Amino acid sequence: MIAVLSLLLVATLFITAARVATIALIGTGMANDVAAFQVRSALMGVGYTTSEAEHVINHPVRRRVILWLMIFGNAGVITGITSLLLGFVDAEADQTVRRGLVLALGLVVLLILTRLHFLERILGRMTRWALSTWTSLETRDLASLLRFSEEYGIIELHARAGDWLVGRPLARLHLPDEGVVILGLQQQNGRFQGAPTGQSVIGAEDTVIAYGRLDHLQELDDRHKGRAGDLAHLEAVREQHELIESADDVARYQQPKPGPDAVGPGG
Repeated sequence: MIAVLSLLLVATLFITAARVATIALIGTGMANDVAAFQVRSALMGVGYTTSEAEHVINHPVRRRVILWLMIFGNAGVITGITSLLLGFVDAEADQTVRRGLVLALGLVVLLILTRLHFLERILGRMTRWALSTWTSLETRDLASLLRFSEEYGIIELHARAGDWLVGRPLARLHLPDEGVVILGLQQQNGRFQGAPTGQSVIGAEDTVIAYGRLDHLQELDDRHKGRAGDLAHLEAVREQHELIESADDVARYQQPKPGPDAVGPGG
């Protein structure tokens, strides 16, 4: 039974290490989903070749986090396998069933705990406090700073020849009228433009980092040149104006109304 409990302890440490490392990578500017993928890949020792992996290797803090995860992951896998073997090899039939039930119940409890948002928030606060206290790592959540929600976020648009975005200065595209902000431009020649100006031109095979409504950004990524693309732009502008007007109406409705004792001008 001790071996089974040891296995559950290893699983708990794995989950905790994954969450702490994810918060640390987010603090360096990585997106939440990308950070979670990199952490799990490092913990499990899975090989991967993606552009995000290059961003990890080229960043000193991220590289150090991934290195410690690899060391911890290898040690944890070996410990887990050893505990599993010790727990079930040469055990009586009734012991095997009992230990199997304990292990399954423990794993289910761990899975449920990982789904509880308030525990995740507590762990996140503790992790950020520890990182800010004992390390020089920036631990602010960039998603919170940009006020992300289920509808808004940042994605990479991969420009292709014939796309509506390609070949014209940003000032002529009037993307802010659609509620889209261009944060960066990774050109095909390797040059990166942070906060592009209105004179910047998106070329074929460039990567555009954009912020806005996620569903709209997906439509923008698929938009082609021509009359259909221009009509899609006008429709997106109309939707954005409606959103702004709706938000203004809500703000005016929520403003406190003057009471009966209020004195008007000249009163």
